[in-house]
Amino acid sequence: MKRIHITIHGTVQGVSFRSDARFVAKNLQLTGWVRNNANGTVEINAEGEEDKLKELYRWCQRGSRNAQVEKTECEWQPATKEFKQFVVKDIK
Repeated sequence: MKRIHITIHGTVQGVSFRSDARFVAKNLQLTGWVRNNANGTVEINAEGEEDKLKELYRWCQRGSRNAQVEKTECEWQPATKEFKQFVVKDIK
């Protein structure tokens, strides 16, 4: 089990990015959250098996159908197992 923290830059708000990310993460059996940030980015914290986290990261590099991803950043961390499910959080 690992954790990945992803920040997605570009046209990623108002294009169903969060709801699509939640759908992808749930299908991959990941836990964590996704949220919009005030600076226009989307942020994801997810935990699960490393190969499934990598699959989520690859999806983030493309994004939802109407998104225009310009850049992604990720940081790997040890899992803390603090999440019970994958949720959409309010803007930070």
